[in-house]
Amino acid sequence: MRRGGLASRGRALSSGTAALHLALLLVGVKSGDEVFCSDLTFSASANPIAYIGARPVFVDSERSTWNMDPELLEQALRKRAETGRLPKALVLVHLYGQAAQLDEIAALCERYGVTLIEDAAEALGASYKGKTPGTRGRLGIYSFNGNKIITTSGGGMLVSAEKELVEKARFLATQARDPAPHYEHSEIGYNYRLSNVLAAIGRGQLRVLESRVAARRANFEFYQRELGRLPGLAFMPEGPHGRATRWLTCLLIEPEKFGATRETVREALAAENIEARPVWKPMHLQPVFAGCECVGGAVGEDLFTRGLCLPSGSNLASEDLTRVVDVVKRCARPVVHRR
Repeated sequence: MRRGGLASRGRALSSGTAALHLALLLVGVKSGDEVFCSDLTFSASANPIAYIGARPVFVDSERSTWNMDPELLEQALRKRAETGRLPKALVLVHLYGQAAQLDEIAALCERYGVTLIEDAAEALGASYKGKTPGTRGRLGIYSFNGNKIITTSGGGMLVSAEKELVEKARFLATQARDPAPHYEHSEIGYNYRLSNVLAAIGRGQLRVLESRVAARRANFEFYQRELGRLPGLAFMPEGPHGRATRWLTCLLIEPEKFGATRETVREALAAENIEARPVWKPMHLQPVFAGCECVGGAVGEDLFTRGLCLPSGSNLASEDLTRVVDVVKRCARPVVHRR
């Protein structure tokens, strides 16, 4: 992997969450610090901030990629700079296999002296202007959880162009054992190692990454071809800056035009033993983060209210995809306007 033209080094770990926890520690985040974080994401993006006792500040999405809005981020950083309390770091999530607007966000972080950490747990195999998401910030993280595009059953990775950071991550991930003939520890460490067996599985999985991306994108193309003309239904857009993996195919339902709500469609699929899930519930709406500051929030709330993730596994057969499409089509009740 490469970061800004420099080779990135990596450390395999027990999970993407563990990688993010270590990344925050490595850049010096401490209890009481503020850390900006994408609002529309899974809780694992924000939980490690709480592990340390830092305070998450959530930043809403923009509609062109569903990722963090650079304009809102700039407004928030400008206000923080005026008061002299800039965040210690920013956790930027690349959502559902699509890179955020990295140029704009990285430039803002550099301007204001905020460390950029990329949460690319969902975006392995994606691209941003020819580069790999997760390799632009000072640190990046990936996940190999069982639901990811490639998997080691459970696992993750931390990457950085800075050798010292990766070596420190290795130290902390192996219980912070000092170099002594006896067991001696001068720092608190963690058991965040990835087992040799799972690492071997991961090496094999990497060889099929491109075919997995192709399969996920083929799923999306099938859904878009079969459902794209239905009124009131729109798919997650793909930004012009690179390739999305379409890790999950996500769509938005406008009930007034489609004739059914997101929940109606989800429940109809469930009745046919087909699992579909709402888009991530924004962090500022989660009970565990009640009271945390959120910059914006309306876009993420709307995406959650109307968004649905369709079955997207790499091994779905055409008959499986057709079953999903048939159920969605049955839910459509176009509104008839009478004169």
